[in-house]
Amino acid sequence: MSEIVIKQVRSGIGTIPKQRATLKALGLRRINHVVTKQDTVQVRGMVKRVSHLVEIVS
Repeated sequence: MSEIVIKQVRSGIGTIPKQRATLKALGLRRINHVVTKQDTVQVRGMVKRVSHLVEIVS
């Protein structure tokens, strides 16, 4: 299965609790933090929920 690289580009401060929980579930802790996850439907949905806070690097 392929992998997806996710980078947090904006802070979770001031967002609703569900969005902060999604960042935490993705393993993102701070701005410019990068994580690698399996490219699954569930992960894509999580990225879509916080798309204004993260970007997909590759």
